[in-house]
Amino acid sequence: MNDAAPAPTPAPAPRRARVRAPELVGKGGWLNTGGKELTLADLRGKCVVVDFWTFCCINCLHALDELRELEKRHRDTVVIVGVHSPKFTHEAEHRAVLDAVERHGVEHPVLDDPERVTWKQYAVRAWPTLAVIDPEGYVVAQYAGEGHAPAIQRLVEELEVQHEAKGTLWRGDAPYVAPRPEPTALRFPGKGVLLPSGTFLVSDTTRHQLVELAGDGESLVRRIGSGRRGFTDGPAERAEFSEPQGLALLADGSVVVADTVNHALRRYEPATGDVTTLAGTGRQGRPGGPTRGAARAVSLSSPWDVARWNGRVWIAMAGMHQLWAYDPRDGAVAVTAGTGNEGLVDGPGPEAWFAQPSGLSATEDRLWVADAETSALRWVDREGTVRTAVGTGLFDFGYRDGPAARALLQHPLGVTALPDGSVAVADTYNHSLRRYEPPTGEVTTLATDLREPSDAVVVGDDILVVESARHRLTRLRLPQEVLGAGPGDGVRRETTEAAPGTLRLEVAFRAPTGQKLDLRYGPATRLVVSATPPELLCAGEGSGTGLSRSLDLNPSVTEGVLHVSATAASCDDDPDIPYPACHVHEEEWEIPVRLVEGASDRLSLVLAGADPA
Repeated sequence: MNDAAPAPTPAPAPRRARVRAPELVGKGGWLNTGGKELTLADLRGKCVVVDFWTFCCINCLHALDELRELEKRHRDTVVIVGVHSPKFTHEAEHRAVLDAVERHGVEHPVLDDPERVTWKQYAVRAWPTLAVIDPEGYVVAQYAGEGHAPAIQRLVEELEVQHEAKGTLWRGDAPYVAPRPEPTALRFPGKGVLLPSGTFLVSDTTRHQLVELAGDGESLVRRIGSGRRGFTDGPAERAEFSEPQGLALLADGSVVVADTVNHALRRYEPATGDVTTLAGTGRQGRPGGPTRGAARAVSLSSPWDVARWNGRVWIAMAGMHQLWAYDPRDGAVAVTAGTGNEGLVDGPGPEAWFAQPSGLSATEDRLWVADAETSALRWVDREGTVRTAVGTGLFDFGYRDGPAARALLQHPLGVTALPDGSVAVADTYNHSLRRYEPPTGEVTTLATDLREPSDAVVVGDDILVVESARHRLTRLRLPQEVLGAGPGDGVRRETTEAAPGTLRLEVAFRAPTGQKLDLRYGPATRLVVSATPPELLCAGEGSGTGLSRSLDLNPSVTEGVLHVSATAASCDDDPDIPYPACHVHEEEWEIPVRLVEGASDRLSLVLAGADPA
């Protein structure tokens, strides 16, 4: 994150003043301990590394990976303790922390500190920060940022020798208790892609596999990868990945995989099941390293998504806050946009700033980007200029529909181009699917009650959402307006006579039995009005959240057609349903209108809320 220092070269000398370590306290309690509440007294005799992290932060995820080797090599003398200290509102939810610990394979005790109490006691200022506590309970070093594992390794070896001699080192197992695995078909899936066969390929991130699902988005066809964390090419049953994410279909039917924690791009051949490596060395790229060259010789950093655009495979390089591209014609990679600084700055590609770009979707003239840490939707045009549609900065986030200048997202991880030229945003930490319309600059909500959506795939009239924290694909019907419906596609009515001037339009809606309007995240209804010819309406056209509208009919246009589209969202109203389903009700009308003095000044329509089957 922007507060964290980049990987230091060389690492600073640790602060060796001995300060009594403050107790580890957090309102959310302990995870990965089998229900036991830990204290520093329980850890006396061990070298303790306290990792202050938050799961949105790519630097924190890098630090987690760096600490794995330390955990393995010093299993009997070192205890790593994660202290989860949130940035985003969603990250303060205990369930979200539980999910993140499993998602990223954290195999040490974690303290959930939603109010950042322990963070303040240790005077932490950046994500991540690592504090080292010696076997006698004193803080002997503190490091901010990633890249400090070698320095901590040397310090731990020194402490082992020192405290072995003093008799204050205790060898034995760490207080880690693995959680019980859950028998779901997918486990925290990341991204998905539709294959030419009509099946879906999904990155099953936590299980380090790819999974092919049938056309229903549920039935298992096959798994690709052994399920072990690793970096091995070969046939489907032997290949190894490490937390794969993004997927992109190439013209030859093969799939490019963003193998995120291996810092690599892989190629999967559905016809043979073979997995090979396209780009990356398996080592994390660092600031100052090569930014172009032969793909297998250049180190990447946490590629999170990929998309084919203008003859190249574009890469959302979350770990470097940049966009890169792989060119299959010459097998080279290069930076295409972003300085590497973390933030939100538009302009020519080499001058732009990103913050953990994590989702990509291409149209003919734009590459859409979900820029996660700035909670922003951005795009790159054909000239390479970066622009922002929604979002203003690293700490500006929330949930708000409306004009793009005022709209708010919260850490979006996915973006999907829609048939009508608008885009759907997987608004991950708001558990919603949002929509941005370029012509109007409006942001609206397509669906709520999703659990950490991270991607979406358009299939005919539907959209399949990768509902990551519910471990499934969720199929939703796209509104007719998104499918590119034009005049003549709605329900045609007989000619209606209306008085010139103000016409009051009312659309009646009542949620079906067993459901209620879903008002938790804002308005649950939407009304869009236009006219043919456009001059029929002096005022009242456009979109809004209410189901009533005053239309100003132009007396000089005696006949025309009103186009009305209404949408309402409802959810199951049953306290016994743990995950209530969201339902979308929509209808379009074409209403021929003839202006007649003295006719009605009201127009009533009914949006049917059909009861579920």
